Amino acid sequence: MGVHSKSRVKNKRVPGSSIKRLGIVVNPMSGRDVRRVVAKASTSTHHEKQQQVTRLVLGALGQGVDEICLANEPFRINSRAVENLPQKDHVKILDFPLTHTAADTETMVRYMWEEGCRVFIVLGGDGTNRIVARTFPESIILPLSTGTNNVFPSFVEASIAGAAAGLIASGQVDYRTHCQRCKQIHIGSEIALIDTVLLNEKLLGSLLPYETSNIQSLLLTRAEPASIGVSPIGGYLMPCHQEDDFGVFVKCGKSGTTITVPISPGLYNDVHVEEIRKVELSEQITISGPGLLAFDGDRTIKLKAGESRELIVKRDGPWIIESNNIMRIAAAEGLFVIG
Repeated sequence: MGVHSKSRVKNKRVPGSSIKRLGIVVNPMSGRDVRRVVAKASTSTHHEKQQQVTRLVLGALGQGVDEICLANEPFRINSRAVENLPQKDHVKILDFPLTHTAADTETMVRYMWEEGCRVFIVLGGDGTNRIVARTFPESIILPLSTGTNNVFPSFVEASIAGAAAGLIASGQVDYRTHCQRCKQIHIGSEIALIDTVLLNEKLLGSLLPYETSNIQSLLLTRAEPASIGVSPIGGYLMPCHQEDDFGVFVKCGKSGTTITVPISPGLYNDVHVEEIRKVELSEQITISGPGLLAFDGDRTIKLKAGESRELIVKRDGPWIIESNNIMRIAAAEGLFVIG
């Protein structure tokens, strides 16, 4: 594992404490897929991500983080983000062989964990965050949106996100008191953070937006009315948020209550909802084929006729840093006052 910078500086705010580390996970391909062609999604450029990383680093270092771990990636987003910073000696860029697949996200998170990172800022969409959550469910993450149909990550100015994550990573704000673990859908050894959808489709791995007529059923941890994708299918009829201790199951068909949802940015389709109901935490839901099971937008499992999977919603995912809340707490406790 190659390291570009090894400098470590003790955090003067907490005398005698161990080194305070933060990992920043960047998916260089988020916000750049086919949905820019078939829908009206905006593109997240490499330069934009580079600028975000710079602001994240500065925000975190300004709030007591000693060392920040980044990782190499094919477009040099991370190295360019810090190469001209006076504080670059506080940054490690971890080097590993790239596969140019989603496996790179898991690898970089594992390397950062080995370096001592337990707090992560994740620049990506629902799928990127799902990889981090699946790899280290005990981690503490601030999900920052750079993808398309995002419900799990949020849009926060990177300077503020870096500061909020820095307050947690430096131990100035206790995550166990001021953060909440997220809900997850468990499907055998797999998990989904927001949605599991059964589709009348045959092609695994497709990134095209769902044809709403192909949606058979879905289970949601969050049914957000102010969102894009399948979450508003539940959210328009039975809203469910991160703090709610239940999920929402929806069965679709050719009749029933009709709603029009933005299945992708700027792409609105009708959905016919035949059944919708709350699902309690740890309640078991059975979904049967034929069809494809998609997790947070990724078409992953093909079910044959009669083949089924058991789905369970639990609150056992990573701890989530909510930037506005953490900044309010820090201000109330006088943590921004110097001297």
